[in-house]
Amino acid sequence: MYFSRLAPSLNKIGGISEIKISELILYFSRFALSLQKIGGIAKDNTFFATVTTGTERYRMARTNEWSDEYWLLLVQAYLKKPQGLKPTYCRDMVALGMELHIHPKLLAVKMREMAEAPTPRLQRLIDTYQDNPRKLTQKVKLLRSMMGFNHAQDFYDGVSMNETFEKDFKPLEESGLTRTALLLILDLYFKLTPNTMVYETPEVTQLAKLLKTKPQTVVTFLEMFQLCDPCLNRPTNKHAQAPLMDVCKELWNKYAQGEDPEQLDELAEELKEYYK
Repeated sequence: MYFSRLAPSLNKIGGISEIKISELILYFSRFALSLQKIGGIAKDNTFFATVTTGTERYRMARTNEWSDEYWLLLVQAYLKKPQGLKPTYCRDMVALGMELHIHPKLLAVKMREMAEAPTPRLQRLIDTYQDNPRKLTQKVKLLRSMMGFNHAQDFYDGVSMNETFEKDFKPLEESGLTRTALLLILDLYFKLTPNTMVYETPEVTQLAKLLKTKPQTVVTFLEMFQLCDPCLNRPTNKHAQAPLMDVCKELWNKYAQGEDPEQLDELAEELKEYYK
């Protein structure tokens, strides 16, 4: 905020160009966000919004996470064919969220705001670029080149990021699956009986196809979730020492204990968009 106020003054006295102003504002905004994520900036004066959907609650610092420069990136996602609102967890929304370190839930809220009640400025952005995708691509490329003074990745190197949703979409060791994939398997777990948790079951093969993995892999994780299920009281077996058993226990404790199965199913249906 302070740099945004300072920039016009510098411009008036001829001390800095408009392009450099934009770069400085974006640079220091991202620098402040990095410090905040590693505990270098107090968050006392930050307005937090809470978005609740399904089994998740997300606290999102609007002033620290959102920047007006990001509207252009969101307009590009919105205008991508088929034009319109995009599913929260489609690949484009997740990729943009990971790039900006902003949860897809917040991006979805912003996109709906843009589509249903756009400000005059946002409407001009949409009107300007909806029939000129090449120009939009060029503008977005320029914006991305400015992030972190052309070295966005270098800017964050060495900074301990407080990842929230990002880790859910990163491949886990050995299996190559993500936490979201395991969550889909957990959702399937509650729709089957132990006797049907075999690779011949149509629901198992369908989920394996969606996740682009083998049916036997899905069965393996279904068996690991059986070890987590206190109702089954399964004896310890080879899966108990599997590297990803801790992840299965973590997901079980988070989603299977005390949560409404319908809410888990809701979230799972949303996450399937990522794999389509």
